[in-house]
Amino acid sequence: MILKQVRIHTMEGPVIENGWLCTKGTVIAGFGPMDECPSTNEETIDGGGADLYPGFVDAHTHLGMWEDGLGFEGDDGNEDTDPVTPHLRGIDAINPMDHCFAEAVEAGVTTVVTGPGSANAIGGQLAAVKTHGMCIDDMIVKAPVAMKFALGENPKTVYHGKSQAPVTRMATAALIREQLSKARRYQKQQEEATADEELDEPEYDAKCEALLPVLTGELPAHFHAHRCDDIFTAIRLAKEFHLNYTIVHGTQGHLAAKRLKAEGMQVLAGPILCDRSKPELRDLTPANPGILAGAGMETAIITDHPVIPIQYLPLCAGLAVREGMDREAALRAITIVPARICGIGDRVGSIAVGKDADLVLFDGDPLTLAAKPRLVMVNGKVVAKA
Repeated sequence: MILKQVRIHTMEGPVIENGWLCTKGTVIAGFGPMDECPSTNEETIDGGGADLYPGFVDAHTHLGMWEDGLGFEGDDGNEDTDPVTPHLRGIDAINPMDHCFAEAVEAGVTTVVTGPGSANAIGGQLAAVKTHGMCIDDMIVKAPVAMKFALGENPKTVYHGKSQAPVTRMATAALIREQLSKARRYQKQQEEATADEELDEPEYDAKCEALLPVLTGELPAHFHAHRCDDIFTAIRLAKEFHLNYTIVHGTQGHLAAKRLKAEGMQVLAGPILCDRSKPELRDLTPANPGILAGAGMETAIITDHPVIPIQYLPLCAGLAVREGMDREAALRAITIVPARICGIGDRVGSIAVGKDADLVLFDGDPLTLAAKPRLVMVNGKVVAKA
């Protein structure tokens, strides 16, 4: 398929004012200015000067974990019977038939990171998936993509009601530290058994096994943290165990942007289109992503669906622009930046030869309330039309 007469926003290079793009199978096969457009008998779509973007990427959601319109029956996001559950896999709970997946596609959101919520100190494995499909195994971009950790109010609130640890921030950090230490000891025992055939391998431990790639840095740690003290606790834990980490939410980050930049922090910022529903959100401001990005931090914008419905991701980026964020930075914050942070930038997030043909075509500014994609493609297939 060839799209012609489109303004191509590659997100990693200059805008091509009047261009063409060709897909082959599931990937982008080529693109360039119209005067270099090849002659072909392929199916052609005339964009009429519309703007072409890579499919949008939401790097932190719970899409398919809490099904829209259902109560306990569709609630599979928090296994709140044990505060330490690194062995849980989000892909075992995601329901792609939840109609919010269709709403994501219709808004041009073609890739999401989804998985466990923040009830537990260690919640389990997050996955990056496409938003079009009916079987999660066919939709996976990368799984696991990160391990979910949570600090702050949520674990305290959940387990206080059960008269069980953690009921303080100290206990939440201690549980994380304890389980990572167990996994490190388990790792050492495995290595010693490999080096010395007379030594037995440790008894299989599913929790420790799940944390081994976290300890090696192969699997990033995503820390739920809103307040600055929780953000610094996450950084402290990451330094102690040499973790490859990202801060999720970072709501108070704007209050310490310079200090956090010195730590080399990257953040999945949001939600910003919601009320201050709990104490740790008291300093919530839609200016936060722009302040963090302006300080030089890699900053993505997220919905935390269902906190903000997934289809409003572009609107969140538009709100950040209204509050001072550079517009191109806001576009990158819902395309290439979240893709890079989540280790899937080789597949999605920008327009480049060989990347997945996930594309959205807009007649107007996609960051406005009235915007609706004229066309959405996932893996080279048109899956939505206005």
